[in-house]
Amino acid sequence: MSGALQAIVFDFDGVIADSEPLHLRAFQQTLAEAQIELSGRDYYSRYLGYDDVGLLQALAADRGIPMSDREITALVARKGARLQEMMRADHVLFPGALDFIRAAAAAVPIAIASGALGVEIRRVLERERLAGCFTAIVSAEDTPVSKPAADPYRRALVQLAEAIGAPLLPAECVAIEDSPWGLLSAKAAGLRTVAVAHTYERGALDADLVIPSVGYLDMESLGQLCAT
Repeated sequence: MSGALQAIVFDFDGVIADSEPLHLRAFQQTLAEAQIELSGRDYYSRYLGYDDVGLLQALAADRGIPMSDREITALVARKGARLQEMMRADHVLFPGALDFIRAAAAAVPIAIASGALGVEIRRVLERERLAGCFTAIVSAEDTPVSKPAADPYRRALVQLAEAIGAPLLPAECVAIEDSPWGLLSAKAAGLRTVAVAHTYERGALDADLVIPSVGYLDMESLGQLCAT
């Protein structure tokens, strides 16, 4: 049954913002103070799909490191402060992201479903004058579990539907992701999927459409995904 594109939901880190290397560096610096090493290989292969709290919980469990909730909260705060300093110094949007977001927002409601903290997302969007483009933003604090669970995308669709006052069919909405965990989340919520190969090679990304970068996005191709 064919339909029309109703909405677009973007991941943030690795899709809109070229910030995954900054997250890794902020984690590495913060964890080093606690004599914990986090390699780039481990981050991208094991932990990237988690939000900050989930990453630290998984890391502690994997390595048998006692880590209380208070310690995790403190580490997340210190990591966030370092990340803020890095993002303030760098232009973090991927080439083509700004133009496509503006074009997409003029055509359909758009949202973000991300494991990043809301303050981090909004800070970048406000600096780039993109905050007004998004009808809904779902961040790490907004769902009980993060990707690869479906919760972030389901919540984004609920918020979009409430904002526009009309129901949305997941199969007529497109998720734009860069990681296997994000794609699993979007698929579990019933969305069509586009993968941008910013962070992982094309062969690691199972999506309805895989493109080299966000600069290759166009509304016609996304519409075609929902018409099949």
